[in-house]
Amino acid sequence: MKFKNWFLLIFLFFATVINAQIKNPVKFKFTINELGDNQYEAVLNATLESGWHINSKDIPDDTAIPTEVILSGQNIVPIGKVVEVGKKIQEFSEAFGGEIAYYSKNVAFKQKFKLKDPAKAGDVVAEITYQTCDDRVCLAPNTLEFNQKITPKDVAVTAVDEEKTEPAKDSIVATELLPEKSAATEITPIETAKLDPKQLKISSIDIANPLTDCGTGSSKISENYWTYLLLGFIGGLIALLTPCVFPMIPLTVSFFTKGNKNPAKGKRDAIIYGFFILLIFVLLSVPFHLIDGIAGNIFNEISTNVWLNIVFFLIFIFFAGSFFGYYDITLPSSIANKSSKAEEAGGMIGIFFMALTLVIVSFSCTGPILGSLLGSAITGSANVPMLLTFALAGFGLAWAIVFGLLALFPQALQSLPKSGGWMNTVKVVLGFVELALALKFLSKADLVSKTFLIKRELFIAIWIIIAIGLVIYLFGLIRFPHDDKKPKISTTRKIIGVLGIGFVIYLIQGLIPAERPKLQLLSGILPPLNVSYFHDEKDGILGMKPEHDFFNAIELAKKENKPILIDFTGYGCENCRKMEEFVWSEPDILPILQNDVVLASLYVDDKEELPEDQKTKIDLGDGQVKKVKTIGDRWSLFQTANFNNNSQPHYVLLTPDGKVINNPVSGYMEKEKFKKFLECGVNYFKNKK
Repeated sequence: MKFKNWFLLIFLFFATVINAQIKNPVKFKFTINELGDNQYEAVLNATLESGWHINSKDIPDDTAIPTEVILSGQNIVPIGKVVEVGKKIQEFSEAFGGEIAYYSKNVAFKQKFKLKDPAKAGDVVAEITYQTCDDRVCLAPNTLEFNQKITPKDVAVTAVDEEKTEPAKDSIVATELLPEKSAATEITPIETAKLDPKQLKISSIDIANPLTDCGTGSSKISENYWTYLLLGFIGGLIALLTPCVFPMIPLTVSFFTKGNKNPAKGKRDAIIYGFFILLIFVLLSVPFHLIDGIAGNIFNEISTNVWLNIVFFLIFIFFAGSFFGYYDITLPSSIANKSSKAEEAGGMIGIFFMALTLVIVSFSCTGPILGSLLGSAITGSANVPMLLTFALAGFGLAWAIVFGLLALFPQALQSLPKSGGWMNTVKVVLGFVELALALKFLSKADLVSKTFLIKRELFIAIWIIIAIGLVIYLFGLIRFPHDDKKPKISTTRKIIGVLGIGFVIYLIQGLIPAERPKLQLLSGILPPLNVSYFHDEKDGILGMKPEHDFFNAIELAKKENKPILIDFTGYGCENCRKMEEFVWSEPDILPILQNDVVLASLYVDDKEELPEDQKTKIDLGDGQVKKVKTIGDRWSLFQTANFNNNSQPHYVLLTPDGKVINNPVSGYMEKEKFKKFLECGVNYFKNKK
C-alpha cells in the first residue's frame, strides 16, 4: 500500500478524535439481470448515508483509494469492463493533492458476463474493495464479497449440485461462522475422521457445556481500567508542568477569581471551566468506540500491522525531537483563532470554548503525551476504546482538579513555583521517555514480521543507552536547544539522576543469562524470552516447543493420550508475555505444561499467508463473505467461532476428541488461579481415561 494510503489509516486514529463517525455508511445489494442470448449483467448497488461518498474506480491510486470491482466464478466469462452508473462528482482535493471523483447517495457498479458453457449453471462471485469518506474523514478501506448462483431456464437443478462437487478456486467453501447455520452442524465429528483445516467451526466443541465445572469458573478478560485512569492522571499532571501549560494556570485562575465582580460566581465558573476540560478529553475517546463498532477487530489489525508499527515508531521519534526542543508540533493557528472568537459568546458556551482553546494551544506539549497514551492502549489491549476513555478521563481529571482547587483556594497560587528553565527539563526528560517507547513499536514490527532482528538483549542495551543519556543530561553534562547555557542542577534533578542510575543497574541484570526470567517490571514490553542471542526462537518458550496448528495438536494429543491446552496468543500481546514469563515459569506450573498437556499456541496476529489449499472463506450472512488468507485470520476466526471470545491470552483445555473439559480462562491472572484451572482439567482427564 502506498504511503498516502497508510497516512489515511494513521489519520483515522489520530486525527478523527475531533470527528463523529457513522456506522456502516454504505449498504450494498447484489443482483443479476438476464439480458438474453446467454448474456447477463451483475449489478452491485451502493446506497450511502447522507454526507458520505464512495470513490470512483477511475481515479489514480496515488490520490484517494479507488473502488475496485472484480467479477469471477465458475463457468463465468466477464464481458468488457465494469461500468459505473450514477451522478459522478469530480473536483480537485487539496488533501489528496490531485483530481478525485466520487458518488454520493447511490451508485451502481455493473459488469456484463456470459456462461462459458450455456448448458451448465454458474456461480457468480463479485468482490468490491472500496473506501467511504465524508467532508472531514475517510473510513478504513474495506473488502466485501458477494455470491449468487444462476441457472439457465433449460438447465435442471441437479446441474447445480454437480457444480458443487468440484468447486473452483473462486467458489465459496461452506464453512459458517454462526452456530445456527446448518453447514456448521454437518462437519464430520472430530473423533471419527481427520479434520479438514478449512473447517473452522468444530462440531464437538460445546463451550456452553464443559465436561466439568471445576476450576475457576467462566472468566472473561479483565482490563485494569483504573490503572489506565491513574496513568492518564499522572500524564495530565506531567503535562501541567510543561512550558505550554504551566504559565497559563495562574493567568486563567486569576481571570476567574479576580476579573469577576462576583467572586463566588468567578469560582463557580472556574470549576465549570475545569469540568469542561475533563469533558473535552473524554469526548476525544468517543470516535474510537464508534470505530470499534464499525470493525470490531480493527484495533487488533493496527496493533499487529508491521508497517503501521514502523510508522508509530517514527512518530514517537518525531515526538521526542519536539520535546528535545528541535521543533514544535502545533495545530493550525486557524483552529485556535476560531475557538478564541467563540469565547466571546459568554456564559456556559464561552467557558466551554475557553477550555477548548486551552486544549488546542497546549497541543505542542500535550500532543506527544496523549499520543503515547493512545499508542500504548491501541497496541496493548483487548478493549481499546474503554481503556482510552479511562486514560483520557484521567488526563483531563488532573487538569480539572488543579484548576478547580486553585479557583476555590486562590491563595495557593502564591505557593506555585515560578516559571523557568525547570519546565524545559521536564520536556527533555519526556523526550527520553518517548525514545524508549518508540523502540517498543519497532520491536513489535520485528516480531510480527518474524525477522527477529531485535533480540531481547539488544532491546535492553538500547534502553540502557537511553537511560544513560538521560542521567548525563540530568547532571548537566549535555544540553538541548532551549536549556539555559549554565543550567542549575537542582536537588530534584540530582535525585532523578540517581534513580536513573538505579534503573540502568536494574536493566543490566537482563543481559545476564539465567534460568528464571528477570525484569518483571518490563514484562510484555521486552521481546519474548526465546528471541534472544542465548536462545533460538525456534526452540520454543521455557524449553517447550508448542504446536502452532490446532489440527496437528489434535493428532499429537490422540497419539500421546493427553488433553490439549489451547493458548490463543499473539506476537503483540503483552499479557501473553507476562503469563509466559512469570506464571508459566513457576516451578509448580511448568511441569504440568511440559508433561501433562499438549500445548497448542495459536497466534491470532500471524501475518504469514496460508498455503493456497488452506485459504478459505467464511459466510458472514447477508451475502457477505470474509476471506481467510493468513495464519492469524484462521486462528482468530477459529477462536471466535468455537469459543465466542476474541481476547488474548485465552486458555482452553480440550480432550483429544475435541470436547471442552472445563471453563476457559482469559487474561493475565495470578499463578494460583491458572494452576487451579490446569489441575482441574488435567485431573479430570486422568480420572476419566
